[in-house]
Amino acid sequence: MKVMIRSIVRPEKTNEIMAALMEAGFPAVTRMGVAGRGKQRGIKIGEITYDEIPKEMLITVVDENAKEFVLNIIMKTAKTSEKGAFGDGKIFVSPVEEIYTISSGVMESGKEEVTP
Repeated sequence: MKVMIRSIVRPEKTNEIMAALMEAGFPAVTRMGVAGRGKQRGIKIGEITYDEIPKEMLITVVDENAKEFVLNIIMKTAKTSEKGAFGDGKIFVSPVEEIYTISSGVMESGKEEVTP
């Protein structure tokens, strides 16, 4: 079984997280810029409220047995201090039912591969 791990993190931590994943043997990561807000409802600086904070989303798909290992790498690397802070991000984990490789047409479902 595969799982998709989507991490929303501070932009300044992205390169460090991606390097840590690469070093641990998980090089396949999709990276995209996103904006949003969490429980803190944005940031107020003076009279201006910024309710869309820039973040980065990292997406990777791994075997379920590697999930905890990868989660620990991301959580450890994404924290801005030993205890962490508001705005360090969130991680969402979802099961992946099917994976298709566009160039070959191969569909992966669980542990088996099916060729068209």
